[in-house]
Amino acid sequence: MRSKLLMGVAVALCVASGDVRAQQQVQLYASVADVTGKPVATLEPADLKVLEGGVEAKIVKVEPVSWPVKVQLLVDNGIGLGGQNIQSLKDGIKGLIEALPENLEVTIVTTAPQPRFLVRPTMDKAMMIEGLSRLAPDGGAGRFVESMNEATQRIEKDKSDHFPVIISSATSSGDANVLERDVKRIFERIQKRPTTVHVILLNSTTGSATGGANQTQVGLSVTQATRGRYESIAVPTRLATLLPEIGKQVAASHEKQSHQFKITVERPAGKSGELGQLSAGARSGLVLQGLSTDGRLP
Repeated sequence: MRSKLLMGVAVALCVASGDVRAQQQVQLYASVADVTGKPVATLEPADLKVLEGGVEAKIVKVEPVSWPVKVQLLVDNGIGLGGQNIQSLKDGIKGLIEALPENLEVTIVTTAPQPRFLVRPTMDKAMMIEGLSRLAPDGGAGRFVESMNEATQRIEKDKSDHFPVIISSATSSGDANVLERDVKRIFERIQKRPTTVHVILLNSTTGSATGGANQTQVGLSVTQATRGRYESIAVPTRLATLLPEIGKQVAASHEKQSHQFKITVERPAGKSGELGQLSAGARSGLVLQGLSTDGRLP
């Protein structure tokens, strides 16, 4: 019953940024679980309540969304890492792969001296691990912005329904000359096709730190824009534990994102222009774990 909706545990969503254009009907994405934390298989309009600015909106339709997550891993194997630290990177990648769920597509790209496929898109973990045997240090500098630009371009070209994730293990060496248009394209693409970006930046001690300001600025900006994770580290050995941590984070996001519902909502009477604050709650026995306008749950 509607009276049993627990708005005290509602999830609020601000959309003042204009990501969702003003219209009478809007679409939201919700992750809903039972009290044990298990995603629910079905959901009815009566199971939810959505408010805009404190006024109830009409739920027109609820549809299940079972889009997969696709991961692109960009790794700097260049002078900023140093050949003596390649094993820490390998250990970290192996741990990340092991932390990810089965049947999740992964692409691995090395970024020095330019972006190159190490492992092309595959769901086969054995192929991913086998690819690590070909990961070798390079004397060139990693191309952080260039590899990010190419990764977002691949996402743009992939017309299948999925939630893209980019994980970049970068260093402060390289990308001394960054074109503003390339950075602009990255941000245009991640807004057009909602993408989560996680960045690890190793402050290089083995090579020139030329370009470090570019990696820092772009890395911070792109993670903030996508609600991803940004980690600045000082020692390469941290890669061996940090990459698996991010793998576990992606796995948890995948569990929620791949069991969502797309909710079509009719705005309350009299509401027009930019959307106000949206909030939602679920009936007793259900837990609303996430609410967004694009399905992205980092």
